[in-house]
Amino acid sequence: MSLVSDANSHHPEHKNYCCGYVAIVGRPNVGKSTLLNKLLGQKISITAHKPQTTRHRILGIKTGERSQVIYVDTPGIHSNAKAALNRYMNRAATSSLNDVDVIVFVVEASSWNEQDEFVLKKLSGVDAPVILVLNKLDKVVEKEQLLPHLEKLAGKMKFTQLIPVSARTGEGIEALESAVLELLPSTAPLFPEDQITDRSERFLAAEFIREKLMRSLGEEVPYALTVEIERFEDQGTIKNIHAVIWVARPGHKGIVIGKGGGLLKRIGEQARKDMERAFDSKVFLQLWVKVKEGWADDERALRSLGYNDEQ
Repeated sequence: MSLVSDANSHHPEHKNYCCGYVAIVGRPNVGKSTLLNKLLGQKISITAHKPQTTRHRILGIKTGERSQVIYVDTPGIHSNAKAALNRYMNRAATSSLNDVDVIVFVVEASSWNEQDEFVLKKLSGVDAPVILVLNKLDKVVEKEQLLPHLEKLAGKMKFTQLIPVSARTGEGIEALESAVLELLPSTAPLFPEDQITDRSERFLAAEFIREKLMRSLGEEVPYALTVEIERFEDQGTIKNIHAVIWVARPGHKGIVIGKGGGLLKRIGEQARKDMERAFDSKVFLQLWVKVKEGWADDERALRSLGYNDEQ
């Protein structure tokens, strides 16, 4: 199954075919990307136990016999967006609210905080129906606490449905998919049936490297780094990929490389395995670490590193 398809392959033409866009939104770290990957049955969005892992809008396309659901994974919406990078992420997320057929608002099953409230305010003016998804159900110890919590949340907005799920275990996912399908318009599919994302392999390669960095590093460094693919050559049986990891401070360079280059080597190996699985091809990956001071708060640097406002 190809990740990105160029061919306009033949579509099933059904009178009772439904197709539409579904935005997955919420504050950082509620499990939006894990949810997308579970819905698709494969990994498109990178995940880490750190907020703001997702920085771009990513489409995940699920085509069935009678439906094509185009999920839009978005960066976490957050109120304290001080740096240019954070403002970019908020724009990428909120612009996704306008042109979709359904909104899936993800919160944690056991909590509600002011960041959730902030996202709720952003949803107050939207036309699309909103499904409230209470994720991380597997972490709820006192299940009887769930009902009063659900009732309280139901009063906050006119949600189409409230659905408790666990994106990790898959519990409640079928109920969510059914709820989404009921709300989609009857129309022909928009993408070839074998296409799973709108993103290129080059983009995914950079994301896979960034995921390993997010997972391997302490608190401070991950937000101050980004990955740029300088060379992506498809040589038939092998893909030759050269990537630069940009850090914001000279002191971060040594942290990313690690003792005797050990950390960088491990990140490279893990990312390469992900790429080989996703691209169904052998991968030769080379990584460099360079310093670009203050890139995350520099609009021009952001644009040159691929943080463009997508339409």
